[in-house]
Amino acid sequence: MITIKENSLDTDTYLGLRASVKWKLLGREQADTALKNSLFTVCVYDNDKPVGMGRIVGDGVVIDYIQDLVVTPDMQGRGIGRIVIDRLIKYVRETKLPDTEIMLCLMCAKGREEFYKKFDFIARPTENLGPGMIQYIR
Repeated sequence: MITIKENSLDTDTYLGLRASVKWKLLGREQADTALKNSLFTVCVYDNDKPVGMGRIVGDGVVIDYIQDLVVTPDMQGRGIGRIVIDRLIKYVRETKLPDTEIMLCLMCAKGREEFYKKFDFIARPTENLGPGMIQYIR
């Protein structure tokens, strides 16, 4: 049975789901602080086993970002990612200031662009938007 929990993602679950897709290891304090600074989190469970998650970070009025959208490899292709992203988008729509526009952004793994296009995300670069960029600071 699939269940969804909002704003209850704990550090162990967060780290475990990240590890399931072989993402970069985080220290416990780093993970805990990231969760505490999130605007919103969602976690999907299959028979009490965490199988997907995502979170929103940002300022909540001008720009928000989807972060850490993860579905365990054994559950990919079963609609879990859709559940997570639908909840994340719903949160942003419901919490933005009335009569304003907010940017909802994300960076996806190479090859995952088509998934996000289903939810009206635009791949960059375009004629008017340059490429997304990143810098890692050690």
